[in-house]
Amino acid sequence: MKWNKLYKYPKSRRETLKGGRHYDVNDEKLPSVTTILQATQSLEKAESLARWASRVGQTEADRIKNTAAKRGTAMHSYLETYLQGGKILDLRDVGREASSMAETIIAKGFNDLEEVWGVECTLHYPGLYAGQTDMCGIYQGRESIIDFKQSNKPKRKEWISDYFIQLAAYAMAHNYVYNTKITQGVILMCTKDNFFQKFVVDGQEFINFQHQFLRKIDQYYSDKKAIVA
Repeated sequence: MKWNKLYKYPKSRRETLKGGRHYDVNDEKLPSVTTILQATQSLEKAESLARWASRVGQTEADRIKNTAAKRGTAMHSYLETYLQGGKILDLRDVGREASSMAETIIAKGFNDLEEVWGVECTLHYPGLYAGQTDMCGIYQGRESIIDFKQSNKPKRKEWISDYFIQLAAYAMAHNYVYNTKITQGVILMCTKDNFFQKFVVDGQEFINFQHQFLRKIDQYYSDKKAIVA
């Protein structure tokens, strides 16, 4: 693995506005990719999440989500610092758990990582959306958008389509701004029990996820216009 800073990724500022998280990039306030996905999620998915919260209880649901968020933040910090040549010592329980998960991703997922262009890269499609991906670079010989994910338990590919839509959206933004031709997305995932999973989407499947996101952009901005009207 080597660093190759081919592209100058912009600095950004995140803020929560009415309607979700936005990025302030180059004097534009753009909705995040996750905000667009949340605003356009299917009724079926929203009802499924509501049923889960009702089944376990709202207090327990909030605890599970907060713990996962803290663990995910710690894991991402560990990986980002590692990629930049450093190391984090986090003695909190959640920190030790996250460090172990990060080490699993490094050991089992980074062997196919050939080149790093940047980490925590802000990507934006002017006038439409923005977001931050964990890493851009060369993976398994191909230009890729790469995200790190943590989970309580193993996932099936069909359960995490939103992750792939995110990668596809980031690739479209990167291709537009930097004139690249990224057609591969990679998810490196580890559970709290250190079970590693790698998901790679490319080719027509990746294009299909891009088309899904384009439809969601149309829906998002159409809904915003309807509210204003």
